[in-house]
Amino acid sequence: MKALILVGGFGTRLRPLTLSVPKPLVDFANKPMILHQIEALKAIGVTEVVLAINYQPEVMLNFLKEFEKKLGIKITCSQETEPLGTAGPLALARDKLIDGSGEPFFVLNSDVISEYPLKEMISFHKSHGGEASIMVTKVDEPSKYGVVVMEETTGKVERFVEKPKTFVGNKINAGIYLLNPSVLDRIELRPTSIEKEVFPSIAAANKLYAMVLPGFWMDIGQPKDYITGLRFYLDSLRKRSSAELASGSHFIGNILVDESAVIGDGCLIGPDVAIGPGCVIESGVRLSRCSIMRGVHIKKHACISNSIIGWHSTVGRWARLENMTILGEDVHLGDEVYSNGGVVLPHKEIKSSILKPEIVM
Repeated sequence: MKALILVGGFGTRLRPLTLSVPKPLVDFANKPMILHQIEALKAIGVTEVVLAINYQPEVMLNFLKEFEKKLGIKITCSQETEPLGTAGPLALARDKLIDGSGEPFFVLNSDVISEYPLKEMISFHKSHGGEASIMVTKVDEPSKYGVVVMEETTGKVERFVEKPKTFVGNKINAGIYLLNPSVLDRIELRPTSIEKEVFPSIAAANKLYAMVLPGFWMDIGQPKDYITGLRFYLDSLRKRSSAELASGSHFIGNILVDESAVIGDGCLIGPDVAIGPGCVIESGVRLSRCSIMRGVHIKKHACISNSIIGWHSTVGRWARLENMTILGEDVHLGDEVYSNGGVVLPHKEIKSSILKPEIVM
């Protein structure tokens, strides 16, 4: 079985982290985002993953080579020379996706994090006999999204309504699809949208079905949602495999700590924190709702909340970071510096406080 992951372009919404690596390689819960998806696909028997990409394919492939061996799965790239939207990449990768078996293939958006109930999706797809299955998720504010209107009992999709003004339903496209090879005959090799062009035509033929995603879902393509997604993910991990989470008197709530990280005395950590490999957290540090990436050094009595600290950065003593502060790779924040939503580009030294949300070039 095969799968295509829509990687796309520059990941501008997650800058400054994506100035160092392509977005799918940004760490989420201590491993690259895309690895969560590849591991889930491997677990249900996918043997080849195709990455649809138009930016830095060499970086992606070099990085994923070691995981190809470790996981025993083939990873290849299909490179766009121009952005092809969300459907064009399928036409471009047609020869890689069709192997003559007639088996359906998965398509995933690379920003989506969930429990990936892919096995259940295969059963659902076989049971309805249609041409395509999409995962949908329930949201509180459907007016911000494109809503999928479907028959509740069978899951058959009737139509799509973009940002509805009146309530038509609360289920939106979750960016996980299972498609028969015949869907590729509906897609031309040009910039085109799977959501706005391809799916409505399959729905019109009564061959599109939607399965409601159990568990959590988040598009983590921007910082605020990344932090919310981390909370959902750690909560889900607590239910599925709580032994992976840290425990002890100085931890509150769900915390993921790499075994190579060193944590000093008198710290208070949590809830919803991920601490990556090789990190050093000195004594008296307070961390909550934040992601601390590989090789970060946080000095004594620093306080960090609602923030993302990029690889190999340093946070000085008594520093305070909050309100979606993001430090790019190798940023050094001085002692007693305060950051209120500062977004700092890589390889910078910050000696004075950032009093309001702004980008520090």
